[in-house]
This record gives sequence, structure tokens and C-alpha cells, in this order.
Amino acid sequence: MTVKIFLTGVTGYIGGDAFYALYEKHPEYEYALLVRNEERAAPVKKAYPKVRIVLGGLEDASVIEKEAAAADIVIHTAGSADDEPSAKAIAKGLAEGHTPEKPGFWLHISGTGILQWVRHIQRERERFFFFQYLSEWPLTPQPQYDMRNKRYGEAPLPDQDYHDIRDIDRILSLPDDAIHRDIDKIVLGSNSPSVRTAIVGPPTIYGRGRGPTNQRSIQVPSLAQATLEKGFAPIVAPGKAEWDNVHVHDLSRLFVKLAEATQDASKNADPEILGPRAYYFVESGTHAWREVAGWVAEEAFKQGFLPAALTKETTMKEVLQSDGKANATWGFNSKSKAERARKYFGWEAESRSLREDIADTVAFEAKKLGIQPKEKKQ
Repeated sequence: MTVKIFLTGVTGYIGGDAFYALYEKHPEYEYALLVRNEERAAPVKKAYPKVRIVLGGLEDASVIEKEAAAADIVIHTAGSADDEPSAKAIAKGLAEGHTPEKPGFWLHISGTGILQWVRHIQRERERFFFFQYLSEWPLTPQPQYDMRNKRYGEAPLPDQDYHDIRDIDRILSLPDDAIHRDIDKIVLGSNSPSVRTAIVGPPTIYGRGRGPTNQRSIQVPSLAQATLEKGFAPIVAPGKAEWDNVHVHDLSRLFVKLAEATQDASKNADPEILGPRAYYFVESGTHAWREVAGWVAEEAFKQGFLPAALTKETTMKEVLQSDGKANATWGFNSKSKAERARKYFGWEAESRSLREDIADTVAFEAKKLGIQPKEKKQ
């Protein structure tokens, strides 16, 4: 019987690459892709003429419910970490369209931003990387951890490290005001004999995507953009804040493994693999943001865009006043350990490292900005 997959976010960075990997491995699956309008659907149809396009947005609950009810697997990547209406529609559709004998599966993208314990701020203006809007510090809600204690650019504390097997109970009971937490609770709460879920929380994602539309990540490209525009790579002093990272292709390989697991009777009833404890971090390296700034500056110099490999310590407030959707993440910590995917699927990274990807990132951002090199260094 043909496996039916309903996927949101094919025009996005994560969803586009995940779909590329799925379609390449399983062209025999039957796919329905949610796309907002015909204009955005055009490049998708060109790349995948045999798939079914479902026109609609995240606010179109009836459309999403209908597709979720009919699908064997829902893969939610479009604004998934923070969009409540679409999450509720998926939960309702899956529950109504499935039974214990034929359960539905929900693969959901969250993010390790949840590990920062930061409150939602101006959510309607920016659902995911909302930090850029925090310009009036005294007027913002009081967040927790690094922001609450003004630990900008500081190294992570021991209790900021989360292991997705050892610390699963901590992860499943994070504070309700943590970013993404309200949507995670909808996903987790949908688990029943008829519905089984897996939440995937990626950290910094890097690498060129293979989707039909958006192939650019946010955090590191934004740092490269700021470097090219300012003439130096900014470091939120003292530059010790850390995140983990994963190449987008390696993230997509985990989605393929999870989709395959839904059809494997030896895996799909295990709550540690698909169910209320199936919370996956996915990382293959760790970086301090000072390191990344140095790599970017070095590459910008080598490629002739800077007169020297310049970095400069700056304040969090100054960083937030610059353009970019992820600037504040350069000064906060998010530490995760991906043991669940390794234990149950043998997942390991196969793509190049973040350091190895920096040269292409700098070149891409320079081209996007229309900046020409002055003198390329050898």
C-alpha cells in the first residue's frame, strides 16, 4: 500500500531540503505539499511535476485537517515551531482520520532555541528569530537564563546542556514560557493509540539547501552579511557563547529515517522512537560564536572583501540594532546532545563541517549583496 505523506514548508529551507531527500529516497511515496499560492507553487511544480500541490496557508485549518486525516505521515516544517493554528489543525486531523489499528504519524520541527528559555516577544511580527526586535531592554518581559542574568556572550553553564535521552524528562518539562514550548505541548499532547509523534529540534543549521525555493539558512549567513556590511565580524563580548550545529543534508537524512520508521513494526510502536518521549536533537558539532566570527572574517579577507581578517567585540544591544533575523543568538547559549538518533537509527553526520562551509557562505552572501572583491588573497 502506498505511503501517503503530507508536508508543509516545501518552499522553505528545512522543508525544501527534507522533501528533496525524501523524494530522492522514496519516489514511490504519494506526496501532498502545502503551498500558499500558485506563484509560490510554480517552482515546486517545475521541480516535482508528479506531486500533488495543496493550496493553502497555515491559517487554513480545514485544509490542513483534511490532509492530515488522509495522510499516513504529516511532516510539519512551515513555521512549525511557533504556529499554533496549524499545529492544532494537524492534531485534530490526525486524530479524526486514524485508529489504533492504522495510526497516523506526525514528524514535527521545533528547535533548540527552546533551551534558551526565552519568552515570546512580538510574536506576531517574527515567529522564530524574534530577538532582533528587543531594542528597549527595560520594557521587554523578563526572560530567563542568559538574558535574565545578562550573561551576554558568556560560556554555557552546566545545567544549560541537554542530552535527549538522559535529560528527556527535563526536556519534556521545560517552562511554559520557553520559546516553542507551547507548540511542543500541542504535539506531545496529541499522542494516543491513534497518533504517534516525533519532535526534531535542530540547532544552528548550515549548508546550501536543495529545495526548490529557499536554500539559505539564517544564523551564520546573517553573521557573514553583517561582516561584509560592517567591515568586521561582530563578536558579542566576551564571545564564549556556544551553540551546536548540523548540516541541513544531515538533518534531512534523519527525517528520511523517521519516515521509514513509521512503516517499520519493530520501531513504530516504541514510545522512545515515535511517541511521547520521541524528542530528537540533531547535532554534529559545537561552535563558540567567537570562533565563527573569526572564520567568517578570515574568509572575507581571503576572498578580498575585507582589508584584513577583522573581528570586533560589541555589545548585545549593538548587535540587535543591526539587520538580521538571528543576531541575538550570537550571544546566547543553546546546548544539545543528539543521542536518540544515534542510538535508534545509527545516525551520524556525513556532510562537511561548519568550518568547511564558511567559504561558500561568505561568497554567497557577497554575491547576494552585490559586493565585489577588491583583491583576492592567496
